[in-house]
Amino acid sequence: MNKFLTALSLFVSLILLNSCYSTNQKPVEKAAIIKGSNISPALKKASAKVDSFFQNRSKRGLFNGSVLFGSEGKIIYENAFGYANFKKKEKLKISSSFQLASLTKPITSYAILRLIQEGKLALTDTLGRFIKNFPYKGITLHLLLAHRSGLPEYMYFADKYWKNKKIPITNKDVIDLMKKYKPLRYYKPDHRYNYSNTNYVILAYIIEKVTGKTYKDFMKESVFNPLQMTHTFVYQKEKGKRNTAEVIGYIRQRRKADDTYLNGVVGDKGIYSSVEDLFKWSKVIDNGKFVSDSLMKKAFTPQHKDLRIYDNYGYGWRINASDSTNKIVYHTGWWKGFRSYFIKELGEKNTIVVLSNISKAGILGSKELTSLISK
Repeated sequence: MNKFLTALSLFVSLILLNSCYSTNQKPVEKAAIIKGSNISPALKKASAKVDSFFQNRSKRGLFNGSVLFGSEGKIIYENAFGYANFKKKEKLKISSSFQLASLTKPITSYAILRLIQEGKLALTDTLGRFIKNFPYKGITLHLLLAHRSGLPEYMYFADKYWKNKKIPITNKDVIDLMKKYKPLRYYKPDHRYNYSNTNYVILAYIIEKVTGKTYKDFMKESVFNPLQMTHTFVYQKEKGKRNTAEVIGYIRQRRKADDTYLNGVVGDKGIYSSVEDLFKWSKVIDNGKFVSDSLMKKAFTPQHKDLRIYDNYGYGWRINASDSTNKIVYHTGWWKGFRSYFIKELGEKNTIVVLSNISKAGILGSKELTSLISK
């Protein structure tokens, strides 16, 4: 009798386990793989590697998001895995827009470079031109773009000085706090590399001062619309308004990330976009249509003697210049449930974009992703 009950219990357990596994399977949008004689065996192999890698992670519950691999201006592979909204069981699509987090920075840099190209800004401009009575002297646009300003991290001093966390803080508010409290800087200007979100908060503010438009409106009118980035927008938290983006950021599969008061600040984060829109931007970067090749070359040039050549930073871009024939430029992002990865091989002209809306299941390595598309 005991053997029978043991066998019956095992049978029931297997049925329940299979039922749970089936229920938890994540939907996968059909992959788009470009086929034809113009696709090399190397690209087909890379496409298969990308697909195998993300299919495997998705099945194991280690990835929820969208992926795109492109080469020489063509999409080779794209796919969407999982849900935009777990509660409503709304599936992710290739066109789904994710919070880019710090991947916003190279796009902010791109906007600044465009204004430089138009003669409205110069890399040597100091902050005194745009901000009266700014207590930190000797800081130029060049130093902001390259993270050499030495300015303190606003997320830390805002937590200390911004009393009512129910009210979103804005870029101007951050600058006003710096004027009022003068939080200690990390380093003197141009002393060394120090990644600080504050640099790109100020750059977004400068865009507003120079153009007379909000960062949100300027990016839409002067970057997103001309590049036909139809699923890209800026989310800036406002008092009394909620985030209506379809893709929700999750700390874990069922735990939503907070829409924090810090979401009122943009430029360092705040842009939502899709993998296809980011690939459109990638192609425009390559053809020099809106920002010249010479300016993009500066953006892709390592700016730090105190950093290694394979782990450097330019103007809004992390840089691996160890292979002079195939420089790799990239940026990643993490913010409130979202993780993002954008990697370009300049020599091989390959790009991979990965966007995830579950931070715990979206941790990937840039080197790992690069190896999927490299020869």
